[in-house]
Amino acid sequence: MIISVIGASNPATREHVAMAEEVGRELARRGVMVVCGGLSGIMEAVCRGAKAEGGTTIGILPGRESGEANSYVDIPIVTTMGYSRNVIVVHTGQAVIAVGGAFGTLSEIAHALSDGIPVVGLKTWPLTSNGDGIDISGSIIQASHPSDAVDKALEAATAKNNDC
Repeated sequence: MIISVIGASNPATREHVAMAEEVGRELARRGVMVVCGGLSGIMEAVCRGAKAEGGTTIGILPGRESGEANSYVDIPIVTTMGYSRNVIVVHTGQAVIAVGGAFGTLSEIAHALSDGIPVVGLKTWPLTSNGDGIDISGSIIQASHPSDAVDKALEAATAKNNDC
């Protein structure tokens, strides 16, 4: 199984970085591969955590050079697509864990939700309604801590796979 982890590159808060690193550790302990945007901040933290537990990491890079990847990425994928690579990041995983995040993270959340990919949030964007006033407050599965986020992401991914 592969889980996508998304969040801000820089500046990412210390709290978010610590949570992302623990998410990476927990995913690796459970034998789950991590995919992310492959750069700094949350992406580097989740990869660092996964590698600390012997996990495998995939970085979907925005530019032209595999050397752009953080040092914890095992498999760098060069896209030359800039932010458009966000679609690839979320579609590579069976579920998404969003840790904090800026506007790039918000776009990834939107791509995932619009395509039925489960999103678990750790102190990320609060969604309440769309432009038509439709309540979307339950669209992100809220998690209270990193292992809770991993539990919920794996549960949602398994349920989604069973529905297919």
